[in-house]
Parts: sequence; structure tokens; C-alpha cells
Amino acid sequence: MLQNGRHIRALSIAVHNLSLKRQGFLSKTNYKLLQRRFKKSDSSISSLFIPVTVKPNPDDINVGAELTGSLNKSDLLKVLNKFYQKKEIKLLLSENGLDNYLQHQAYVSFRRYCLEAENLPVDLHVVISDILQGAGNVTDIFPYFLRHAKQMFPHLECMDDLKKISDLRTPANWYPEARALNRKIIFHAGPTNSGKTFHALESFITAKSGVYCGPLKLLAAEVFNKTNSRGTPCDLVTGEERKYADPSGNISSHVSCTVEMTSVNTPYEVAVIDEIQMVKDPQRGWAWTRAFLGLMAEEIHLCGEAGAIDLMSQLCLTTNEDIEVRHYKRLTQLHVEDSALGSLDNVMPGDCIVCFSKNDIYSVSRGIEATGKEVAVIYGGLPPGTKLAQAAKFNDPDNSCKILVATDAIGMGLNLSIRRIIFYSLIKPMINEKGEKEMDTISVSAALQIAGRAGRYGTQWEQGYVTTFKPEDLKTLKTLLDSLPEPITQAGLHPTAEQIELYAYHLPNSTLSNLMDIFVNLSTVDDSLYFMCNVEDFKFLADMIQHVPLPLRARYVFCCAPISKKMPFVCTMFLKFTRQYSKNEAITFDWLCRNIGWPLQPPKTIIDLVHLEAVFDVLDLYLWLSYRFMDLFTEPDLVRDMQKELDVIIQQGVVQLTRLLRNSETGVSSGARAADEDEFALNRQKQSYLREPKSLIGRGRLTERLLAQGILTPNMLHELKKEWNGDDDDGDKHGGEPKKTRRKRKIK
Repeated sequence: MLQNGRHIRALSIAVHNLSLKRQGFLSKTNYKLLQRRFKKSDSSISSLFIPVTVKPNPDDINVGAELTGSLNKSDLLKVLNKFYQKKEIKLLLSENGLDNYLQHQAYVSFRRYCLEAENLPVDLHVVISDILQGAGNVTDIFPYFLRHAKQMFPHLECMDDLKKISDLRTPANWYPEARALNRKIIFHAGPTNSGKTFHALESFITAKSGVYCGPLKLLAAEVFNKTNSRGTPCDLVTGEERKYADPSGNISSHVSCTVEMTSVNTPYEVAVIDEIQMVKDPQRGWAWTRAFLGLMAEEIHLCGEAGAIDLMSQLCLTTNEDIEVRHYKRLTQLHVEDSALGSLDNVMPGDCIVCFSKNDIYSVSRGIEATGKEVAVIYGGLPPGTKLAQAAKFNDPDNSCKILVATDAIGMGLNLSIRRIIFYSLIKPMINEKGEKEMDTISVSAALQIAGRAGRYGTQWEQGYVTTFKPEDLKTLKTLLDSLPEPITQAGLHPTAEQIELYAYHLPNSTLSNLMDIFVNLSTVDDSLYFMCNVEDFKFLADMIQHVPLPLRARYVFCCAPISKKMPFVCTMFLKFTRQYSKNEAITFDWLCRNIGWPLQPPKTIIDLVHLEAVFDVLDLYLWLSYRFMDLFTEPDLVRDMQKELDVIIQQGVVQLTRLLRNSETGVSSGARAADEDEFALNRQKQSYLREPKSLIGRGRLTERLLAQGILTPNMLHELKKEWNGDDDDGDKHGGEPKKTRRKRKIK
């Protein structure tokens, strides 16, 4: 009754305002200002809320009809339309959180509910009957309409709670244990090869306890090995691996980890956060923000480029901490050459040609080997062991391999003895803030990072040189290298599992992807310091496994898996993992072998090599999941041994890259054109499976698509071939029509 009274008073105010306007006491401008008070600024947010179907609750006896008689559906429809057309009703609905989109959705549902229900609720039936008999006003329907709308859209009852949960304006307050400490912050700022990380690591190694937080597994492993070699026991923690300095498995006082694995619940004397400028990364920036704000360390050393100094100083103001900045200069000279390379015939020992696509990697490698020179190859998709082996081959003065062809993966994580960096191109595919792929000139930061790899202190090439392959790019490169890194103005944030669980409590009918969308759209962020990281990859995985029955926390963890949505085979195996988990069935070594086709053969073509890289990523995914769901991913040691074997096979393929390229052109009939990496990822599976002996099955476009998507496996294809050949015999008896049809489609 109290709630209905409040609605009636609000309705009276709306009617009164409209009356004042009509009588001339309220100006048109002021009336519009009053209207705006009840309107939501962004109706696109409302479209994210999925309506809940409101079903009638049929009673055994239609009490309303017994009290006032049956309702004429035609008259009822007229009353409902008249109710919804009143402007004061729309204003009052706006005041209760329903914008135009929600009002329309609610009205369509309410009208259908009233017209299709055999028995309306008694109170609603009586009110409508009174209106039809002239004893009531159509506005009397409002409380019942609002009740229906709130059943449809539960967020109307808890919008304030949702906004409070997604209030991310003061992330420093999320870590009270860190705020209770008087932390000393030291920023080591300088370019590549300036010794900034070396000085920070000295403090880490000599401390009583410490944590190193790096951007890559290779960097974490390097610090792990270096610290232990210095006599300081140190453990290694990455998403896929745990190594203990103590053979019995006791935890050491020092740990080297990837930044996502940083513990914010363990006290340390010294913490080192490497490559702090990655706090701006659209996908991973949140991990650096979390490490900086949450680490319980007496002394925190930040290592990175000078462009991050201002932002980190501003963040220190929010944590009430002082920051000390130590500047470093490059230890060796870096010279920009006055002429471009121009031709692959001009490469010299110690040269590294940097490409920004796999296609360029392949063509450049083949072009150099055609001149009789041996090359090492490094790109992001290779396993860590293969990268290290290629790096060691290139660094070894006694090895005949003197040329390196690589992507920007060499920018961090590998120690390389490079004399000259040659940019094959300055255009790179990038992911923008919306998660879309676009081509753009590399940033000043990226140019400095990559060029700085030339001329490393303490190696045979202490003097570094840099140039471009194309003469027209040289001026642009000089401009980039003469510029200061772009100032970093914002640090990334990301919704936590706890925040999403609270959302799910209030919105139990929403999917995980939908919850993430709503959270991001309702979130309040201090955009002078922070931004919301891109969640498109998370949502992609959430949508992929939405039909698989999983608890919310497990679903969230699965969607945090570090896999690329551009690799169909990896995505297919990810889906199979979740299905096994949902059935509470162990993902055993034997099960994994069956599903990836183990044992695998050495690659004969580039398509084979790319597929093997995808299988390696699947094994990485298994290991990542084995540390989060130990009860069902039970054999990580066997999978790690399998990974080592696969790494050796991939190394064999990379060594013979030119031969693989030649075989791809001559031995694969489908002739896929790898125009870009997205197409390459799809065509890889098509070609690998189409190398099977030619038959009627396996040559059509549908079959190719099913194979590429992982829906059809080679074993299933083999069974289909048997069935088809049987049907084909029958077809011959009836004139061989299946063969004719098949031949026509092939020609087309």
C-alpha cells in the first residue's frame, strides 16, 4: 500500500506538471528539463539486460471473474493502449528507471500477458473491470504494470547495488594490507640496454625475500635461473608451470613469476615489476595495475620506459606513497644508418630483419637462404624452447648461422647478440581499443624497444646499428627514433571474479558474457588515471561455452584461459576440455592423445608446422588448467614430457623452413593463400587434413569448413569415406548420379 501510494503521488506530480505547462504556468523549456530528469542518458545500456519471461500463475478458480465478471479482450486491449499512450505514464516510468527501450519491451510483454492469460491476478482483474465500467482511471494500471516490468527486468530493483559493485574509481582501496605498509617506490627509467633491470634485480637477489614480476615466461625463467645461480634459492611460478629451488617442494623466500601470477597476499622485502609501461596494454594492463597497487612489499622497483613516470607518480598520490626516479642511459652507442638495406643480398653477419607478419617471416627467410646464407627464425607462435634454441644458434660465434629473421617478439625476453636491426616494414597489424584489428605505423615506444636490441653490452656487437629494408621507410624510422616515448596516461583495470559473482547474484538469468557487458557499461572509472581493459576475448570464450553446464566460478576461470580465438583447433580443444569437466570426467593423458592425434610426425609443410604450434598451445592450455582444476586435469607431468618432445619436432621444422615452404607450394593441392594471419590460421587445418589421399570425401567446401572448425576429425572423415564408398556402389547401380553431381560441384 505504501509503495502504491508513492507511485500515485509521483503520478499526481507528473500530471500536475503537465497541467501547469498546458495552462502556461510552466515554460516549454522548464517542462523539458523536468522530463530529462526522468530519462536515462544511454539507452544502449538497457538493451544489454535480457528480459525474463513472466508467466501467468493460473488459479484453480478465476476469482476475479466471479467477483466482477469476465473481461472482453477487445475492450481490454483498448484500455491497455490508452494507458501506454499517456505521456505522464511514460514520465513516471522514466522516474522508475525504464527508458524508452525498456518501456516498449515491458509494454509488449504486459499486453501479451493480459490478453493471453486465462486467469489474471485478482487485484489486476478488479482494477481493469472498474476501468471498463467507468469507475476507475487507466492510470490505476500503473502499479501492476510496474510490478510486471520489475519481474521482467530484475535490475530495476538493484540498479544502485550494481553501480556500487562496478564503482572502480578507487582501486587503491581494494588492497588494505598494502595500504597499511609504508612502501618505498623506486622507478628505474631508461631505454633498452641501459642496465635498469640489472640494478633492480641486484636489490631483489640480495633481499631477505622478494618477488620478480615479468611480462613473459621466458623472462621469468631467466630471472629464476640467474637468481639460483647466484646462490639465492628462488621458485618459478607461471600460468603453466611451478618449479621449486628445494627438491622437496618447500617454498623459497624468493619467487620469479609472470605478472598475472603475482601474489598480493604474501609479504616480501623487495618486489620488482618489469616493463611497467605495459600497464597501458589494452588486454593485459590490469595485471600491472594490480601488482603495483596490491603488492605487500617494503620496497618496490619499477622498471620501464620514461613515458610511464608521470602516471606512476599520479598513482603514488592515490596510495599516499613517495616515488624515487632513477634515470639510466644506454650503455652502448646506437647509430641510424643513412641508407636502407634495399636488397636481401646486402645482409651481413649479425643482422636481424624484423617483420610484423608470418608471411614476411617466411618470404624473407626463403629469400636469404636462396643467397646461400643460413638463417635463424624467431616469432611469437614458437614454443619457448624453440625460441631459445634459435637464439643460441644465432648468438654462437662458432655457428654458421649469422642472420636472424624475427618478429617484434625479440623486443623483450631474449638475450640476443645483434649488430644491426633492419625493419622490413614499419606497418604492423594492431588491436585497437574496441578489440578490432587495424594496420598502423608502429609506435615510438615499439620502435625504440626493437631498435634498442642492436648492440648489446658485453657481446661481440657492442656498437648497434639500425636501418630499414625500404628506402622510403628510412625517414619515418629516423623520426620515430628521435622522438620521446608517448606519455602513458592510464592504467588498465578488469572485473574480478568476486565482482562478477555479485552481479550474477542480482541477475541470475544473465549469461557470463552478458554480465561482463553490463559490468563494463555500468562501471565508473576515474578516466584521468584508469581505463577498462578489453574483454572481447573473455566474452568470446564465454559465448563459446555458454551451453556447457558449469558453476559460475569455474566458467569464469575457463574464460580467463590464455588462448587465441584466431586458432580454431585450440578453440575446439578448449570446448572439449570444458565438456569433459562439466561431466566430471578426468582429462587423462590417453584422452588427450586421442584428441590431438599423438604421436605427431615431423612437419612436411608450413601448414604442418602451424598445426604443431597449435597443438603445443593446446598442451599449454592443459597445463594452465591443471593448476586450477587439479582433480580432473590429473597428468601434467606426462603432458609436460609430451611438450618437450613436440618442442624438438617443431625445432626440426623451423630449421628446415625453406624446404617446408617449397613443399607447401608443390605438395598441397588446395593451394590456400595466406593473405593474413587470420586466414592463415583457418587454411592451416584445411590443408593439413586435405593432404589425405584424394577421394570423393574430403574435397568439398563444406568438408573443408567442418575440418577447419574442428567439428569433423580425420577419424570421422575416414569413417564417412567408408560409408560413402558403400553408397557410391549403390549409386553406380542407379546410373552413377552421385559421381556426376560431385564432379560438377568440383568444377564450379
